[in-house]
Amino acid sequence: MEKEYPLQKKMAVDKMEEECGVFGIYDSKGSNDVATLSYLGLHALQHRGQESAGICVNHRGKFNIYKGMGLVNNVFNEDILADLKGEIAIGHVRYSTTGSSLLANAQPLLTNSIKGDLAIAHNGNLINSSEIRLNLENQGSIFHSTLDTEVIAHLVARSFKDNIVEALMHSLQQVKGAYSLIAMAGDNLIAARDPHGFRPLSLGKLGDAYVVASETCAFDIIGAKLIRDIKPGEMIVINKDGITSRFYSEEQPSRFCIFEFIYFARPDSVIGGQNVHLARKEMGRQLAREMDVEADIVVPVPSSGISAAIGFAEESGIPYEKGILRNRYVGRTFIQPTQEIRDLKVRVKLNPIREIVEGKRVILIDDSIVRGTTSKQIIRMMREAGASEIHFAISSPPVIESCYYGLDTSRRQELIAAHNSVEEIANYIGADSLTYVSIEGLLNSIKAEGFDYCTACFTGDYPIGRGTDKYALEE
Repeated sequence: MEKEYPLQKKMAVDKMEEECGVFGIYDSKGSNDVATLSYLGLHALQHRGQESAGICVNHRGKFNIYKGMGLVNNVFNEDILADLKGEIAIGHVRYSTTGSSLLANAQPLLTNSIKGDLAIAHNGNLINSSEIRLNLENQGSIFHSTLDTEVIAHLVARSFKDNIVEALMHSLQQVKGAYSLIAMAGDNLIAARDPHGFRPLSLGKLGDAYVVASETCAFDIIGAKLIRDIKPGEMIVINKDGITSRFYSEEQPSRFCIFEFIYFARPDSVIGGQNVHLARKEMGRQLAREMDVEADIVVPVPSSGISAAIGFAEESGIPYEKGILRNRYVGRTFIQPTQEIRDLKVRVKLNPIREIVEGKRVILIDDSIVRGTTSKQIIRMMREAGASEIHFAISSPPVIESCYYGLDTSRRQELIAAHNSVEEIANYIGADSLTYVSIEGLLNSIKAEGFDYCTACFTGDYPIGRGTDKYALEE
């Protein structure tokens, strides 16, 4: 009898889910349409969040904001963008790792206090936000959302620092977690990363304008040039006087989220001098070195397994084939009320090509297995298409723990590798064999400069603890 595993809530998907994306631009000369450039930047970052999008502009100290639910091109149009005039802008695309999927939780967040207007866009997760929020509410603060971002805004308003930039720095010294943050205050564009640098954030330049974004792919779409990554614990302030850099925290060990390289970041982005696609190709090469299986073709699960599969094929000499077609027009608004409908959605998105896989021994490549339900469906479809053998190869180690630093993962009891051996997982998903890349091999595949990584989802070693938020109290 086939062993079954507990499933996540009904709307869950079998994948590590995206975080959020942030974008900011400062153009003191007013020679650029900052709203349209922000729109384009957010479009490039759409993979990081599809639930809501927003842009806030600053025109000579007057703030104007527009945000809505859905994809960037559904939230904004030419008329809306034409009304968003200014010299500074920040934008955000959201996937709700914390808080409900509601318009009230869409970002940027615009607040006003005696210190002045403050707009914030934030990517990450604070592990002490519940504790801070309770203390603030006991002191009379009233919250209008469930965002970590609003916790920071309240800390700014209550800070003893009169200068709003100093107050923001003081507030960041009180929070704990993973975050990359962009803010506007006065005539300043502000960007900051947490002291461990869990989440990415880069600085670029477009003519005389400065640009900040979660990934460099947002620079490419508007023609901006990368200057450098913003450093962990660094706050940069951009205004008419140029850029100033300050560190608001003592130096801490780097703990960049390794899943940015495995899955989240776009393949054309560059992080720490390392192109993401080339890092994923090297993961595939390493996987081929660690795997001893005879096969006829290497097939990626599109699109997450493509880069690794190319590397695997190059290293092993086994031909690379696009044996599964992905329907690029399937959106994320599909209603999923039952398990049967979720299974059908996999078939709508992915379709094996019989003429390529029939009678073949296939090495099937993907980036990760979370709950195993999608992998099981894909392998079943490959069998139905006539594959004689299916050897599943994963370009990351087994995911055995939940993330508390800004990724949306299943609870630990729903992670198939947390409670089952590799052989048991292979049996459940229907593969002839299953191979994960080793942690050592994964780390050796990434050549980013000056980075050490958070691998808590593979090891259970949480660099700053689990805190009291998200799943921590439930496990």
